[in-house]
Amino acid sequence: MIRMKSTRSFMFLICPVMVLIFLYYSSGKLHLRSPVQKSQAGLDRLRSVERMVSGYDKQGFLTKLDRNLPLELQYKYGNLSKGECKPGYAEAKMTSIYPKFKKPAPMFLDPNFRRLSNISNYMPPFGIKTQEKMIDGILKRTKTYSMGSGLDSMMCKKCIIVGNGGILFNKSLGSQIDQYDVVVRLNQAPIAGFEKDVGTKTTMRITYPEGAIQKSEHYEKSSLFVLSAFKPVDFKWLQYMLSKVKPRSMEGFWKSVARFVPRGPEDIRILNPYFIQEAAFKFIGLPHNNGVMGKGNIPTLGTVAITMALHNCDEVAVAGFGYDMSNPHAPLHYYEKLMMSAIKESWTHNIFREKEFLRKLVKGGVIQDLTNGI
Repeated sequence: MIRMKSTRSFMFLICPVMVLIFLYYSSGKLHLRSPVQKSQAGLDRLRSVERMVSGYDKQGFLTKLDRNLPLELQYKYGNLSKGECKPGYAEAKMTSIYPKFKKPAPMFLDPNFRRLSNISNYMPPFGIKTQEKMIDGILKRTKTYSMGSGLDSMMCKKCIIVGNGGILFNKSLGSQIDQYDVVVRLNQAPIAGFEKDVGTKTTMRITYPEGAIQKSEHYEKSSLFVLSAFKPVDFKWLQYMLSKVKPRSMEGFWKSVARFVPRGPEDIRILNPYFIQEAAFKFIGLPHNNGVMGKGNIPTLGTVAITMALHNCDEVAVAGFGYDMSNPHAPLHYYEKLMMSAIKESWTHNIFREKEFLRKLVKGGVIQDLTNGI
């Protein structure tokens, strides 16, 4: 009896102490923080609680993702035959896991690009500010601003973004990749000699000057050449390519660039920079930096291409994406012997944040990953 009273007295004594300790830490150690810090800390905690209650993360994606179709989409696509293209599927799935998704955003710039208010206030890579006159001149030369009449008239398009990752090697996906309506390739990734794994079809090749194929004979016979401009000098470079004139200076480029692109003006396009902006600030949550390119706030070209496809394709697949950082001896690219250990911390990219975003798309069934690298 005496022991029970003693224990009860101890509990009455210790409980208030524990409560005080909890309040002390949960308040953020108030005596060590300034009023501004306290206010910000409280706001962050409030937002965190709101997100947990609402079921969405800080970027606006559902926190609980699965590939099951919402009921309304089951009714919409339930009667389609297996393998049949699903009209509007990528947009519908993206909206179901990310309600803030807005469509459409045009794939390429056209002469009315000034109407696109979301890119007017940003300089490259997030917009076109200060480059309007140069873009006008380029578009007057190209005169074509779509994928082409054949693809534009299709009621439903299946697109695949072919990444350059070593995970593609020896997967024998070439014939499957060629079955897609739109095949997007990136930078200088070759086809010749790797057809079994990467296919032979190329609808468009998206690149920037430093990433463009430098030897004319390595280009596919026909495809759209699409510039993704990351800096003002990239537009000047494209002007040279249109004029078939070698660039006079390499100033402004971080490595050597192509001196000639074997494409006529009718096969050259400018990718809408909105996709860089949306991928960076809305989807991944990279530092805004007042809309200026800076440390760790530029998405990779692969993620930019996927973002473009979400706006312009009915179904979206990827292959060759994903770095296996746990295996330093794995091949970095499918076409060379460089190993994964060669990757250094990137000044411009945040690979880990990007992978989080891409995993959301795969887990939510928005895109299909043929090589299971994401």
